[in-house]
Amino acid sequence: MNTPAPAAPPILNPALPQRKILRRLFLTLYLRGRSSRGLRLKTAPKSVTQKLLLVLLVYGGFGMLACSFARQPVFALAVYLHGLTFIFLAMFVSGSAGEILFNKEEADILMHRPVSSRDLLWSKIRVLIEVSLWLAGALNLAGLFVGLSAPDGNLLFPFVHIASTLLEALFCTGLIVLAYQLCLRWFGREKLDGLMTTAQVLVVITAVMAGQIMPRLVLQLTNKGWLRFGPETWWLGFFPPAWFAGMDDALAGRGAAGAWLLMGIGVIATAVVLWLAFGKLAHTYEAGLQALGETVSKPRTKSQWRWTETLAQLPPLKWFSPVSRTGFLLTTAYLLRDRDVKLRVFPGIALMLIMPFIFVFDKQTSEGFGLAFSSSFLAISPLITIDLLQYSQQWQASDIFRVAPMNGPAELCHGARQAVLWLLSVPVFILVCFVLWVVQRNPSHLLLFLPAFILMPIAALVPAALNQGVPLCRPNEEARSAARNAKIFGAMLPAGIVSGIAVWAFSAGWFWWMLLGELTLAVPVYFGLRSLVSRLRWQSLE
Repeated sequence: MNTPAPAAPPILNPALPQRKILRRLFLTLYLRGRSSRGLRLKTAPKSVTQKLLLVLLVYGGFGMLACSFARQPVFALAVYLHGLTFIFLAMFVSGSAGEILFNKEEADILMHRPVSSRDLLWSKIRVLIEVSLWLAGALNLAGLFVGLSAPDGNLLFPFVHIASTLLEALFCTGLIVLAYQLCLRWFGREKLDGLMTTAQVLVVITAVMAGQIMPRLVLQLTNKGWLRFGPETWWLGFFPPAWFAGMDDALAGRGAAGAWLLMGIGVIATAVVLWLAFGKLAHTYEAGLQALGETVSKPRTKSQWRWTETLAQLPPLKWFSPVSRTGFLLTTAYLLRDRDVKLRVFPGIALMLIMPFIFVFDKQTSEGFGLAFSSSFLAISPLITIDLLQYSQQWQASDIFRVAPMNGPAELCHGARQAVLWLLSVPVFILVCFVLWVVQRNPSHLLLFLPAFILMPIAALVPAALNQGVPLCRPNEEARSAARNAKIFGAMLPAGIVSGIAVWAFSAGWFWWMLLGELTLAVPVYFGLRSLVSRLRWQSLE
């Protein structure tokens, strides 16, 4: 008896539409990663929920802060929820878009197949939006129920807010894709690498500023946070979170004329962005893939990048081991020259670098806990940066670390850590302190940054102590950018506690004793982590 042939897997079934096949393919790549090293089919995640369960729980817990807006007007709650969602969606999409949209290995496989650029773009964006909606849903889950307690709300709020959040996710994703395509169209291949990084950083900075400034301004309109869109509040039209909050207020709130106007701006802006990104400029994406697949080799001039080599020969780097200096030079070269690393690192740390400036210029939080809390972002910046530096499209080349005469990754991690501290974290820390001094002319406020400065070397050691600080040794996985925000939450907790204690000590008059106690604890912790890192050995490849 003839046995029937087994059905073709969905990914390979030619009867399925091409866009559906591509969507399933990219979703599988998202869930399982692009490397087979260490992959177990039985334990591989089968859904976004399984892949991001811990991240979704962290987002849901953070979204519980919406309970503080209980009995507040719909617009006040909606502005808070959409501002927060806008920040985290922009961070996730900007961190993942470069890896998903422009992958050189993928271009070598797909470019010669009969796949249209529009289908390829839509399939990738659909996966990106699907994951974004999971994250946004976890972040807004508590807010859906809090909105039912609004004095001017009704039972339609959960449904309207879900629709407005979907519209916000489409707008945020389309905006970042549009920024990429405009860079390709206007500036071409030669300047693409640097401009893509700049565009991502600008989008993240704009999203963070809109998400942080918008709720503060709206809650200052009146003592109850009611929306009054008029000559005095015309600036609301420039903040995307206000557009989608206006949709909530128009359909599930007071329904004021200003809310309908903001809703109209949001719908029109989203439609225009989607039409430009996925319709009008879709052909630019294909040209971008072809351009990125080309290898452009230029001989290095005599003076090009010579300053990094000179720096490595000066104290204190001169006193490091050759392996540490090599790690320093390797990390510096990738931070300054590699497109893939720049697209991941700089947008990923933009939140930590921009938040202190927001607190410095905010009159309500420029003193006390707000100012000290802003320094905690700087304290954890080396931890997040080193964590991001683990991933690279050239991760296979890191196998050479294992055959080199090194007992373990300690010296290599030490060089990468010094590059991050001296080239990124410490200069930004000095810049923020200088801006604070220029703006406020109060040197005593600079003292609140000292506890965070003491924490920076310890935070930089944490990834290596967890055996996760080896640079450029892991394949890119888009889920890592979704978990990045959860790592920020976890790292901010101890830094925030230290900042709170510093403010309390500063107001009580025993700040210097608190600083001495922190140093007393930090020194043995630092050397204990250094000792732990020095004993690390290479992990198994399987």
